[in-house]
Formats: sequence, structure tokens, C-alpha cells
Amino acid sequence: MPYLGGEETVRELRRALSNPNVQSDQLRYRNTILKVIRAMSQGVDMSGLFSEMVKACATVDVVQKKLVYVFLCSYAALNPELSLLVINTLRKDCQDPNPMVRSLALRNMTNLRLPSLVEYVEQPLAAGLRDRAACVRRVAVLGWAKLHNLQASSEIDAAVVNELYSLLRDPDPVVMVNCLRALEEILKDEGGVAINKPITHHLLNRLKECDIWGQCQVLRVLQRYRPQSEDELFDILSLLDASLVSPHPPIMAATLSLFLSLCSGQPAVSLAALERVRGPLLAACGSGSREMRFTALCHIQLLLRSIPGLMGAHYKRFFCGYAEPAYIKQRKMQVLVELVNDENVAMLLDELKGYCTDVNAETAQAAITAIGRIGRSYSDRCLEILTGLLGLKQDHITSAVVQTMRDLVWVCPQCSDTVCFALEGCEETLQDSQGRQALLWLLGVYGERVSSAPYTLEVFIDGVRSEASLGVKMELLTATMRLFLCRPAETQDMLGRLLHYCIEEETDMCVRDQALLYYRLLHCGIEETRKVLQGRRSDPSLGVLIGRPAEPVSQWARSFNTLEPLRQGSIETESVSRGSPEHTMFDPKPNADLSNTLDCSRIEKVHSDGDGRCSDSSADILASSVAAPLSLSLFPALSPEEFERLWLQQLALHAEQGNEMEKGYIVNNTSQRFSLSRSFPFIGQDLWLTRARRPAEKDEEAGKEDFVWMEECVRCPTIPRCSPQSLQAAMQLVNIQTLAFTPPQTLPWRVYLYTHTCLDDAPHSTLILGELLYTGEEPQKAEVHKGSADGGVGAEGIEDEQARQGMEATADGGQEAVKVTLRQQPRDDKALKGFLSILTTVLHTLSSERA
Repeated sequence: MPYLGGEETVRELRRALSNPNVQSDQLRYRNTILKVIRAMSQGVDMSGLFSEMVKACATVDVVQKKLVYVFLCSYAALNPELSLLVINTLRKDCQDPNPMVRSLALRNMTNLRLPSLVEYVEQPLAAGLRDRAACVRRVAVLGWAKLHNLQASSEIDAAVVNELYSLLRDPDPVVMVNCLRALEEILKDEGGVAINKPITHHLLNRLKECDIWGQCQVLRVLQRYRPQSEDELFDILSLLDASLVSPHPPIMAATLSLFLSLCSGQPAVSLAALERVRGPLLAACGSGSREMRFTALCHIQLLLRSIPGLMGAHYKRFFCGYAEPAYIKQRKMQVLVELVNDENVAMLLDELKGYCTDVNAETAQAAITAIGRIGRSYSDRCLEILTGLLGLKQDHITSAVVQTMRDLVWVCPQCSDTVCFALEGCEETLQDSQGRQALLWLLGVYGERVSSAPYTLEVFIDGVRSEASLGVKMELLTATMRLFLCRPAETQDMLGRLLHYCIEEETDMCVRDQALLYYRLLHCGIEETRKVLQGRRSDPSLGVLIGRPAEPVSQWARSFNTLEPLRQGSIETESVSRGSPEHTMFDPKPNADLSNTLDCSRIEKVHSDGDGRCSDSSADILASSVAAPLSLSLFPALSPEEFERLWLQQLALHAEQGNEMEKGYIVNNTSQRFSLSRSFPFIGQDLWLTRARRPAEKDEEAGKEDFVWMEECVRCPTIPRCSPQSLQAAMQLVNIQTLAFTPPQTLPWRVYLYTHTCLDDAPHSTLILGELLYTGEEPQKAEVHKGSADGGVGAEGIEDEQARQGMEATADGGQEAVKVTLRQQPRDDKALKGFLSILTTVLHTLSSERA
């Protein structure tokens, strides 16, 4: 907005610029022009002085020329016709013997940005490319890019493009880098500058001559080049080795990005490069620039996705400083959560505990959330800290603790008793809506264990008319309904009052509709209401591993050294402000094939005896398998919900095949009954696995089953006493991901895992789901359905044989065996055999170390 009195200022400066006495005094004339520039920078409209300033550019004073050119470039768009007056002066300056004047004239000629002046600019720019002064060539090269940007629809002369390519070998490194940028802009529609082997090696050999910005530009352009041989690849990597550990973070990041691009087919080399940049990244985390520290932390999080232990020995470098801004503290806490292990968990929890009382409320809440994430593997220590924080009686701390406890008890149900005990009395401190929603959810789900739950809900119900948060009202409805199902006598009256208010007086349609739903649901009966509101519940004996599978570098390599890591909130997205945890589901990456991965119409059940000897079906599989190179992969990732769905879809299959058997179909395999117990959340179901075929299809369908179920007993008695972290680390070394586990010394002991297998000679990968089960009891005799009509072994013979096998297993230490259940689709006998061998080796190795 122009200053008041701007018109008077313009008139005074016009008189001064037109005064011959001022023009004759070079110093006074320059000071007057300086006043014009100063007033222009303060917001005064000086466009009325354009003609006077055009006259002022005809001078030999370089300082005055610079000031006038600043004015002309600012107001040229408002005075396109008067701008033609300055062209002659600029073209004349382009032939000045002083290279500084020539470069200044070229720069401002292109900065006028007027399409009507293009024809006057091309000839000076072409001459500037062949100028003997490097500073003029630098400006001329960028001038062609500006000219192309001004008229993007027109094509630059091919001769100019060829000349720009020739200037890539200019002795001045700045000219070389400017040529790269200009060609990238001019040839953008064609994919940018053409990078071939001679150009690549020329740029790499001259890389050290460039400044920091120039090296980053060269390294970015070289990402499009692909070496023609492995020898050439390693020659290029040798040239880049010094830049990989450069003390300048931009050069280091650009070099690593080029490394990852060149080594996309060499994962071992990529991982070695990540190890090399550990030092420069740690140094960048201690930079004096806050922006540099934050960027380094974001990129460290990327690296931890592929090498989780990369910064494990340097976790103290991520402790927060008192004067650091909140956004850096919060990002450091996210990194610390990724570095937790058995050795440093005590120190990290003590450090995070100190951050929980930070003066910044967001930092304190982030620290409490970090403790909750660590609590998924170290629940006892974390719950002790969280319970202690409730005693501070501070609103934002209590709210964050209650929300964290809600999230923790959802994935670690074994913590529910401690959480329920800690909830007593905390409702008096809660003020924000998110904390009250979390408290109401806990009271609704675990209200039977909290003695004061009805009285706490009654306080909320009495104040529902003054409640401003719709989320709290909806959560209050659900919590009261759930508590009514387990404590009806204490809750009936208040539930009636709440439903009456929400249906008759509430103005919000969402709350009213939810109340009507519950009211009509109650009319359907208590059992129907219980089915809806008291759904799946997690098994208290199971917990969740805090770690994650190591991702391939290729998953995030393209986003390295870009703005994308800065936009990501964290590696594992945690929503602090969400509602009930059952309303937030895992959203895996789209995978068109995953939904049908385990859809099957034929199932084969494979058994083995207690000594590890396979039955006939298993023997056929393993005997026909030939050793072949096998690779395991954790991608596409499988969410806990997807894992559970794939297990439980056998219920529908059993029901369908049960109907077929009633119609006279023959059951060829022994039905094996087992119970599935897992988390996310837990649901116990008895599944019957059978294989049914029509007699006429028996031969036709032989060998066409695309699904196999296999059980094996592995004698490794100390495995159930291993820590979950050790077991997970061992599995991840061979690309096997563990999803859920039972704490050590707990019976029955279970671990659920999955992986994808691929043989070198197989066109498709297979998905294997697995369960490790240790009951501490002798192997049980399998249930047998008596068969008929196919001449199979009689039921009594099968029972005698399995009883004999059970006695042999017991005599040979079978009670110490871990039962391995594997489920694979599509069927690949070689891959199944290879995976079982790898898994057995891992279990035996861990067992021997424990022994």
C-alpha cells in the first residue's frame, strides 16, 4: 500500500531528476536515483518516473547503471512501450569493453521479460555465448533459458542448443553448470539434457571444480544415466566416494541420492552407502541451522526404514536440547522410538519422562505418545511412568496419558488391569475433548473392572446439555450402552435419561441418529445388542512387536533429497487426536493381488509325526523338491487385519465343504481341529480344515491344488523363553516378519509370522503365513473322521498308528517341540521346503544360543 504523500514525493524527485544542475553533478544525480529506489522499496508507486530513469541509464557510472536497471526491471511490465527506449542503450552496453557492463546489460535485457523485445535480445545473447569473458557467458547461457520461459511455445534454434552443448566443456565450471540448467529448461519436453557416457565422465571429472550449488545440480542431472557395465558402475562410484562423506550436507545428500539411483540393482552396495553417510548425517543433526537439523532428522528416519539399527549406538545424539524448537524436539523423539532396544530402553524412557513436563504442551504430549509406542514392547516400565504422570494433575498431560493408555491397551490387552486401576479419579483433571473421549472409551470397554465407572459416566450425563463436543456426546452414548450390558442395575436409569435427551432435545443429527440406533437396538433384545456392541476382544496373552520389517531401499530412494520426507509426520503414522481405536483401521498400500492371494477352493492338509518325519503327503512334497535358490521378501506388506482375515476365511470354506460332504462327497484327508488365537484384535474360533472332491474329479484335480497347509514339529525347547525382540531380529535377518507374539514363560506360547517366497525358476511369488505354537504338553492325537468307499486305511489303524507316533515323540522329547503350522498360496513345493528349512535353521540357531 503506497505511503500517504506519495504523489508529492514523486513530484519532488521528478524535479530533481530533470534539474540540469543535478544531472551535471554525478554524485548528486546518483543520490537522487538512490532516493527513488528507496521510496520504491517502501511501497511508493514510482512508475511515473520511468522516462526520467530511462535517460539516467545513459551513463558510464556502473553503480548508477545498476540502480537504474533495478528500477526499469521492476516497472517494465507497466510501461512496455517506454521500455523500447532503453533497448538501444542496453544493446550499446553489450558491446562495452568492460565485461562487467556487458554482463549487466545482458542480464537486465532478459530480465525485462517483454515478448515485444525478444527479437532485439536474441542477437546479443548469441554473441554473449562466444564472449571471451566468463561472466558474460554465464549470463548469456541463463538468458536463453529465460527467453525460452518467456515464449515457451516457440522453439529455440537448434544451433543455439548445439552451442549450449558445446559449452558443457567450457573451462569455467559455472558456465558448465549454467548450461546444464539452461538445457534442462529448454529441452524439458524432450526429457531434459541428453546424458551419455562422455558427458557423464566429463561432469564427474570436473565435479570438484564446482561450488556446492553446482555440484548438487550436476549430481541431480546424472541420476538419469545408467552405466553400460558393472565395471563402469564401480568406476563412477569410486569417483563419487569422496563426495559421499562430504562435510557439506547438500553435497552428501545429492551424492547418496545418485548412489541409490545407480545401485538400484545392487542392494548390498546401497546399504553400504547408507552406512557411509552415518557420520555426515549425525554432523548435520548438530548443525547451527535449525532448518538443516530438521532436514537431517527427516532423512535419518528414511534411512532407518531400511537399516533400523543404523543409529543405534548414537542414540544420545538425538536427545533434545532445552533451547531447541518444538518441531525439532518432536522429530527427535520419533527417531528415539525407532532406536529402542533392551540395552538403552531404561535411559531412553528416563529421557522421555523428562520431556513430558516440557513447557510446550505439544512437546509434552509428543513425549507421552512416544512412551506409549515404546510400551508396546516394554509395557510394564512405560505404564509405571504413565501412571506417575497422572499424579501431576495437569490438564494437557492427563489428556495425553489417557489417550496413550487407550491406544496401548488396544494393542496390548495385557495392560488392561493396570490401566483400569490408574483411571480412578483422573476425570476431574480432563478438560479437552480428546482426553474425555479416550476416558469414555476405556470406561465403556473395561467398565466392569473400574468400580467408579457408573458414577463417572453419571457426571458426564448430568452435564451433557452443556457439552460442546459432538465427539464426546457420541462416545458417551456408546460407553453408557456398553456399561449397561455388564452392569445393568447401576446404569439403567442414567442410560434412559441420556437416550431421552439425545432423541428428544439434541439438535445435532449425528448424535440423535446414534441414540435412535441404540434405542431400536435395545428393542431387539439384549443378546442382539451384545453382539453389536461387545464385539471382538484381544487376547490378553498376546502383544505387538514394536519393530517393523526392514524395507528395501528402492521403496523410498526416489523421495530422498526431496521435500517429501519433510512432509511426512513420521515413519509409522500415529494419530493422537483420533477417536475410538476400533474406528481407525490399518490402511495398507493398494495391492490388487492381495485380496485374492489366499482365496482357494481346494485345500491340502499335510501332517508330520512327532519325530519330524513327514506323512505320506508331506513326504511327497519334500521328496519331489529340488534345492533351488530361494529369496524371501516382506513386500507387499501384510497388515494384522489382513492376516486375520486370511486365516479366518477358512470358516466359510469349511461351511461350504461341509454342505458338499452332506451331499455324498468323499473326504480324503483327516480333519484336524485347531484353535486360532491372535491379536489385532483377538478372536477365537475352531476351524476344521478338510479337502473334499467329487469321485469323478479325483484324478482330474490331482496336482492342481493351489493351496497347501503343512504342520511340522521342531525340537527347540528354549525358543519359548527367548525375548520377543531377539526372535523378531533373527526373523527379520532372513526377511520373515513377526506380527504378534506371546510373552516368554506364558503357555500356550504363540508367534504369528508371514513372508513372500520366490524361486529363481518360478514366475510368481507365493505368500506363506505361519504360526509357532508351544503348549508344554505332549503331542495330542489328531481327531479322525472315519472314511469309507475308497479303500483307505481303517479308522482303527489310523488311531493305532498315530498313538504309536505320539508315544515315540514323547519318548524322544516331543513335549519340547514347537509346532510349526504353515499356509502357502499358490502352492510351490520347492519354495515351501526352502522356507521350512530357513525357519528351522533360525529356530535351532536361537535355541543353541539360549542353551
